[in-house]
Amino acid sequence: MSFRAAPILLLTALLAGSAQADAPRPVDGLYEVTFRLEFPHLERWAIEERKAICVSEALPAGRIPFPPLSDNNPFSECHARNIRQDGEQLTYDIACDDRDAAKARATYVLTPHTFSGRIAMTMGAKNMTMTEVQTGRRIGGCDLAGRWPK
Repeated sequence: MSFRAAPILLLTALLAGSAQADAPRPVDGLYEVTFRLEFPHLERWAIEERKAICVSEALPAGRIPFPPLSDNNPFSECHARNIRQDGEQLTYDIACDDRDAAKARATYVLTPHTFSGRIAMTMGAKNMTMTEVQTGRRIGGCDLAGRWPK
């Protein structure tokens, strides 16, 4: 099982105007994320996978706070925009620069040690839609990344 160590949380500067001062944010650390890719009318096809990611508030401008984790997704060169946090709910769009590129809308619920969300994706120039569902829980510090899974 592979894991992706990537800084993943909210860029404070992007959220300063829209986030509440007491809005929950996941604590920095290593998170075990269970995710599955759902396709319309193929509910029984979805297979759950697990990865470990390092969550950190150190996120460069435009980076996707919680990127899609499924293999072969087209969002590796894309960026986040319209990042908003209202209480425990975080929403943002994933935009790609190419014409007819893929796009997505993400909605998450955050707590200090967990997160859960859905990323609704539309593949560029196609009428193909899918949703990645993610649930993460903190399992320790990022220094555990090399020892995961237990």
